[in-house]
Amino acid sequence: DVQLQASGGGLVQAGGSLRLSCQASGFSVNDYGLGWFRQAPGKEREGVSFIGSSAGWTYYAEAVKGRFTISRDIAKNTVYLQMDSLKPDDTGVYSCAAGHAPLSWYREDEYTNWGQGTQVTVSS
Repeated sequence: DVQLQASGGGLVQAGGSLRLSCQASGFSVNDYGLGWFRQAPGKEREGVSFIGSSAGWTYYAEAVKGRFTISRDIAKNTVYLQMDSLKPDDTGVYSCAAGHAPLSWYREDEYTNWGQGTQVTVSS
């Protein structure tokens, strides 16, 4: 049974940092692409970052390049999203998702399994 459990959200001041975790079970994060998405109040969900299977290539949305870092620990079967220099615009519910080989990592329909979200709130 494929499951994803996101955690690590919270309230932080602008300029601060948070690290989100996505614990996977029922499959190996080395065999799937893992993406992070976020949804701000009143807005559509958007792709934030992606790490590919095997070689682990990474992609980022323009809005977070240089501030966010995606990584994975295969032994712990967990994918992380390190978020630095946070801005109020980064506020939202962050979710992780898994897909076999997303051709367009930022598209929700490329993913087959989703975890529940974790709230990130950045105060100004």
